[in-house]
Amino acid sequence: MTEIAEIKPASNRELVLTRVLNATPAQLFKAWTTPELMKQWFAPKPYETPVIEIEPRDGGKFRTVMTGPDGFHMDSTGIFLKVEKDRRIITTDAFGPDWRPTEKAFFSAEILFDDLGNGKTRYTAIARHWSVEDCETHEKMGFHEGWGQVATQLEAVASKL
Repeated sequence: MTEIAEIKPASNRELVLTRVLNATPAQLFKAWTTPELMKQWFAPKPYETPVIEIEPRDGGKFRTVMTGPDGFHMDSTGIFLKVEKDRRIITTDAFGPDWRPTEKAFFSAEILFDDLGNGKTRYTAIARHWSVEDCETHEKMGFHEGWGQVATQLEAVASKL
């Protein structure tokens, strides 16, 4: 098994979540780039993502609609900045389709799939924010708990592919 050091936040505008998941990078990448699979894991339960519209390629559309208890509704639009099959995905909400700036950028996400062998992957999610305030807001929203729960849900879906 290859040992890969855990990634730490590079600044006070980053949040990082790292987990070793029982799925291969190919399985995790497929679960991250197939809308019907994403709907099964992308939001922490009891929240759901009934709408996922993606074009998993550099510059492609990334749109999710998250719903939840008490009428919660969040429609997020962005693009894929970089898609490297089975290795890395980078998205941002700073731009929408056709590289049009969005109303307010909140963060960019980099998702890394590091193959540890034996069907295991070090999964790292990095959220990079435009301001310290946005980063603090995201952390208070429950970044580590929510994204940790989502990583567990992702593992459950991907490990069956």
